[in-house]
This record gives sequence, structure tokens and C-alpha cells, in this order.
Amino acid sequence: MEHSGKRLLEVCVDSYASAMAAIRGGADRLELCSALLAGGLTPWVDLLRQIREVSKIPIRCLMRPRPGDFLYSEEEVLLMQRQICTLHTAGADGFVVGILTPEGQLDLGRTGLLCKAAEGAGLTLHRAIDVSRDPLQTWQDAAQLGIDTVLTSGAAASCLKGQETIGQLLDLHGKHGGPEILIGAGVNADVIRGMRKTFPQAVAFHMSGKIEVESRMLFRRSDVPMGLPGLDEWHIQQTSESAVRAARKALDAIP
Repeated sequence: MEHSGKRLLEVCVDSYASAMAAIRGGADRLELCSALLAGGLTPWVDLLRQIREVSKIPIRCLMRPRPGDFLYSEEEVLLMQRQICTLHTAGADGFVVGILTPEGQLDLGRTGLLCKAAEGAGLTLHRAIDVSRDPLQTWQDAAQLGIDTVLTSGAAASCLKGQETIGQLLDLHGKHGGPEILIGAGVNADVIRGMRKTFPQAVAFHMSGKIEVESRMLFRRSDVPMGLPGLDEWHIQQTSESAVRAARKALDAIP
């Protein structure tokens, strides 16, 4: 595991430009994805290789084969196992995983298959915990699998709304060790300052720091949408270097 016990700023990115902005801003680690507008999917292996050509920053790759729930078919589980092997060989330091049962519990058997495929790489349980039946039990189940980090908003739409559950998870970690609590969803510099005052034991934060970048296209046909309703092709979401730098400063400033 490339991180333990220290302050951690992880930035979620889905492009080379965003990865470079996160690195320049002071990220400790990247969560590499594709399609963040869909909540994040498994990244392209060649994007990982492209980043590895210029940086040795720790990178954990999200394993999510499609949008939607975290109840996966046998074929989807097999796909993720194969992708983990490919991405690990290409330079991934860890993986962000999680499979639920229809009843909303962590699927220990199938998630365990992904952990085994990672062959000792770092492991994060993603925000499947936030839609699980019992987040505290899910954290304990993740510990049973040897997962070292749990990314959570406290089972709420944002970490600010999930502070009660985040506090309970931090207490569990403080008493028993186990997976580190990586706080995410709506994180920025102000949120880090506020959360650190409320929970001085909180040391790990996850953010995307996205801003909209204007397209460089001069000719624009506006009546042919290519993606989700309400989105256009003339604004590209990328990580803001200044937002990451501000978060870095906030995380480092409070004793």
C-alpha cells in the first residue's frame, strides 16, 4: 500500500489534461477513471500508460464496467478481473472495487475475486458503501477482505450531508484500525477545512475539482446532441489545478 496514516489528497481524473492538473496542484494519488459524467467507469489502459510516461504518482484505477447499480453479472465480474490484470501490468498501483448483493450487502465472494486479481495492489472500496444497506457493516466487511481504504460520502449525496455516518466510520477506524476513511463527494478547500475542524482525525480526502473549459471549436452545430440530455459538446469538464492546490493547502494547514 502506497499510503498509510498520513494526510492524503486523492484526485479523481478521466483525462490526461486532468491528471496533469491534479499532479501540478499537489495531489498525492490519482483515481483514474473514464466517463466521470456517468459517475466514473473503468479507464482506458492507454491513458494509464500515457500518464505513466511522465509521472510515477500512485494511481488507483476504478473498476466499474457500466453506469448504474453495483450488482454485476458473472460476465461483468470476469471482465473486471481481466481488466485488473491488464491495468496492473500497465502500471496501476491499486484498484477501486466493490460489488453488492441484491439485498444491499457487500458481496464478499465476488468482491474477493477482484481483490485476488489485484495480487497485492492497493485496494479501495468505492462508494458502493454509500448505497449499501448498512455502511458500518460494509466497512467491516471491507476490512475482512483486506481492503485498505473506503471512499465514502457517509451514505449521503455529499460528505457535508453525511457527516454523522462519516463520524461513526472514523470512530470505527480509530478503535479497530482497518480501512482508512477517504472522504469524498463535494470536497473542496472549504469543505476540508470544515471537516478537519469537526473531525481532526480525518486525514484523507477525495475530490475531482472539475471546472468547465470552453471548447476551441469555431463551427458549432447546436441541434445534434451526442450525450446525456442537458449536456453540450462545447464545454469540457476538466480538473482545476488551482482547486487542487487550494485543497492541498487546506489539508496541510491545519495541525
